Amino acid sequence: MDLTVWRTFVTVCRLGSLSAAAAELHHTQSAVSRQISGLERQVGASLMERHARGVRPTAAGEAFLRHARATLNEADRAVRAARDAGHGSAARPLTVGATPSLAAGVVPEAVRGLLESGGPLAWSLLPGLSADLCARVLDGDLDVAVVTDAPPGLPDDRRIERRLLGVDDMVVALPAGHPRAGADPVPVRALAGETWVEDNEGSAALLRLHAARAGADARIDLAAADLPGKLALVAAGHAIALIPGVLTRALRADVATAALVDPPTRGVFTVTPRHDPHPAAAPLLDQLALAFAAGRRVRLPAGRS
Repeated sequence: MDLTVWRTFVTVCRLGSLSAAAAELHHTQSAVSRQISGLERQVGASLMERHARGVRPTAAGEAFLRHARATLNEADRAVRAARDAGHGSAARPLTVGATPSLAAGVVPEAVRGLLESGGPLAWSLLPGLSADLCARVLDGDLDVAVVTDAPPGLPDDRRIERRLLGVDDMVVALPAGHPRAGADPVPVRALAGETWVEDNEGSAALLRLHAARAGADARIDLAAADLPGKLALVAAGHAIALIPGVLTRALRADVATAALVDPPTRGVFTVTPRHDPHPAAAPLLDQLALAFAAGRRVRLPAGRS
């Protein structure tokens, strides 16, 4: 089988559109369609189906997609390893995935510690949500993922190993100058009249559960596409938001924070493959534990996040 066709299939699945995949790959749409049809003949099963907004993989396509991603990832590693060896450097690049809040501070600090103690190493950082990052570890796309057990939780799979870094208290992000900023811990009932914004269902579920346990209601009237968008709405005074405590040090200057009484928490974990772990994974996990612990110990002046 031609790996070029596999890349086309993976791209179509990622974009959900033949035309979008054709544009990204610099092919014609008809060429992409022919490649997918040829792949289906080779596999002996229908891999794609059309729907109102484009295309998506069938059940057979989903099964093929998992292995195709892993195969392409290993092919790319093979090419990089050969090129590095040809240039006198056979070091295996380190690929790290992290949730947006952990990618904003804890992970870069940990990698800095790794490089300072172990010397130069090619590495990359890919932000994402916990479930997607765990799947990418399983697919071989990531060497290490730093994730949380916020809803819907982490998969229980014997092919990966989880290590608990610690428990993170959630805090409330507020516009700078908000009367609750930097004050003593606030009961969520005191924020019942506020508008909340959330960017993912996991954080929204934590907020709803915390409010319900306190006999309060959290009005999540705004939605953001991602964490920067959520913080932008907070900074502009449109809403307040529940955010991870580890993010506090990395917040923009026009966003403040307040602690919550009996705050919701989430466990922070590292996820690595049990088979063929990266040589730098173990020392990175130690650095991640140090960086996470340091982040939880930091307390900034009142009113400044």
